[in-house]
Formats: sequence, C-alpha cells, structure tokens
Amino acid sequence: MATNGIEPTMPESNKATVEALYAKLALGHSDLVAKLLASDLEWWFHGPPGCQHMMRVLTGKSDYSAFPFHPRSITAIGDGYVIAEGWEGAQAYWVHVWTLKNGVITQLREYFNTWLTVREVSLPRWEVVRANQTLWQSQVGDRFDRSLPGLLLAI
Repeated sequence: MATNGIEPTMPESNKATVEALYAKLALGHSDLVAKLLASDLEWWFHGPPGCQHMMRVLTGKSDYSAFPFHPRSITAIGDGYVIAEGWEGAQAYWVHVWTLKNGVITQLREYFNTWLTVREVSLPRWEVVRANQTLWQSQVGDRFDRSLPGLLLAI
C-alpha cells in the first residue's frame, strides 16, 4: 500500500516483500514468513556443503540466530526478481536471488561464497548489443583479497 497515494510498481512491491521477509525472520516471526512463500517453494543452492543457511532457516531446521542474514543491499530486477547480498567478515559472502509471482516468493537461489553476475539473455539473437546486458553483479567488499568462483545467472 502506498503512503503517498501512488501505487508502488511491481519491482518496488517485490523488493518490499523481500525486505519484509528478512525483517520477519530477524524478529522470529516464522508464521508470517510462511505467508510470503509459495507452498511449493523451489530452491537452488551453490556453495560449500553445509552452508545452506537460508533453506535451513526457512524449513525450521535452524534458528535465524545460527546465521543471521543482514543484507547489505536489496535490488529489484525487472518484474519478478529481487537480489539480496550480504557478507559477514572475510569467510561468509552470500547472494539470494528471489523470484516472485503475484507478490508471492516462488523460488530462492542461494549462493554462498560465489561471485554472481546476472544478465538478461531473453532477447532475440539479432539484438546482440542488448542480449548480454549485465543487470546486476556481486559487490563483495573484499573480493580482491580472495578468490571466489564465479557464476552467470541468465534471466
């Protein structure tokens, strides 16, 4: 709901949903978090074994305090994606890519200690100039001090 009489755009609304998810997790309101998620949430993970922290929190296998997520940035991409990024010291860098449909989170892609680039590739082949447009790229603060595997996420 808009406070200034102007309805939020889909990307703004999706971003607000993801911001609400992190806020509700931090307060321990798992019942309210569940209302933001599709019952058949699809989940993908890339990173070291044992670092699937967000899925453990969402399934109740771990408490939020075991690995509290404090996003450093949350960015809406297009009408259906929101990317949250955070890092806790030199050993814990994470990116969450949330997919939303009709205001409900339907997919989570969780990347841990992985450099991520998001590009739009849905354009016809003859539009080469725009076809590989980078929409988002990891901004981990200490990336020059260590090596992270890199992935390209095409949307």
